[in-house]
Amino acid sequence: MLWRALFAFLALPGMVAFVIPLWVARPLDAHRFNLPGLIPLCIGLIALLWCVRDFYVAGKGTLAPWTPPRNLVSVGLYRVTRNPMYLSVLLILCGWALGFRLRALWMYAGGVLILFYIRVVGFEEPWLARTHGEAWTRYRARVPRWLVRF
Repeated sequence: MLWRALFAFLALPGMVAFVIPLWVARPLDAHRFNLPGLIPLCIGLIALLWCVRDFYVAGKGTLAPWTPPRNLVSVGLYRVTRNPMYLSVLLILCGWALGFRLRALWMYAGGVLILFYIRVVGFEEPWLARTHGEAWTRYRARVPRWLVRF
């Protein structure tokens, strides 16, 4: 399962949050990276790794659709928002966009946000309702979808 979790991390958020933005920015622009972009990028990366760990340890699965968590994950960052992994990826994308000051990266982040919303509302939440029943209903009632509640 550890290898599946590692592969899922590299294949999914690795591509969306790192490979594609760096391809858009091209290595020639690397010397132009502005340090303030490191703040959201690093916070997003730390949060993303924390979420992947919680999926593996508490959820007994991975972030990949082919090996989803068996247990509803409601620990760690999932106590304050239902979608911290998606928010983490968006923070990383904002870090790249801020760092490279590229409109194309801001547009990419906006497109990813729209796709995340469609995926969460159209697919993940109905699946969670079918899979976890009352536990999902209680969790959904107390934890916001996107905004953080402390």
